[in-house]
This record gives sequence, C-alpha cells and structure tokens, in this order.
Amino acid sequence: MNFFAVIDTNVLVSAMLKWNSAPGTVLSLVFDGTIIPVFNNIILEEYRNVLGRPKFKLPADVIDTVINHLKNIGIAMDGEKLDIQLPDPGDVVFYELTMAKRKTEETYLVTGNLKHFPAKPFIVTPREMLAIITRELV
Repeated sequence: MNFFAVIDTNVLVSAMLKWNSAPGTVLSLVFDGTIIPVFNNIILEEYRNVLGRPKFKLPADVIDTVINHLKNIGIAMDGEKLDIQLPDPGDVVFYELTMAKRKTEETYLVTGNLKHFPAKPFIVTPREMLAIITRELV
C-alpha cells in the first residue's frame, strides 16, 4: 500500500540531521516507496536552500542525491491557489499542494509545525504519519 504525502521542509531537515527519529523513519519510508512524496518546484527549491544552510553542515552532493531521489520517486504537480492565510506565508504552497492532490488521492501533509496549519485530520506530525501507516498495514 502506498501513501501520498507533502513533506514539510522541517521534517526533511530533521530527518537529515537525525536519521534515527520519527522524521528519519518517514524519510526512509519515502525512499523505500511506502510514502510517495508530492512536490513542486517551489518546494524542491526550498528543500535545497534550507538543507544548504551552513549551520546544517550537509555536503552539497548529499543534498543533491536526496533531492534527485525525491524527484525520481515522487509526483511533481502544481497546487491550486487557495484563499488562505497561514502564520507563515511560506507554508501556503505546502497546503495548496496537499489540497490539490487530495482531489485524486488520500494525501497527507507531514509537518513538525501543526500550529502553522489548519487543524485537519490529514495534517499530521511524522509520528502520526507512522501511526497511520502502521494501522493501515496491519
């Protein structure tokens, strides 16, 4: 069974910095094909910019490998403009993309910042995403 998810940048960063964590497990499920990442060019560019910050000390070739792998296994699509204001305007693209993909597939937005998004059952933390997968696969 596959699960579709828009992965918030904070989850990707957390996974890259601490593989043995809920975000790391989510990313490993992306890499093994259980979770199909959904993204657009704006999100990929944000991933690249944030992961490339000097404070994270991630090698450029590792960042390239991760982003290229996401591109190869995921679904690139455009979101739809929604009339929504979120605490962080940069998060709107993640919400819009999630809502667009939900028109055709059950899709989750996986984030470490639930307070930045509306309270919806499909907006989940990495730990909640893991619980959903565990329930469905049992």
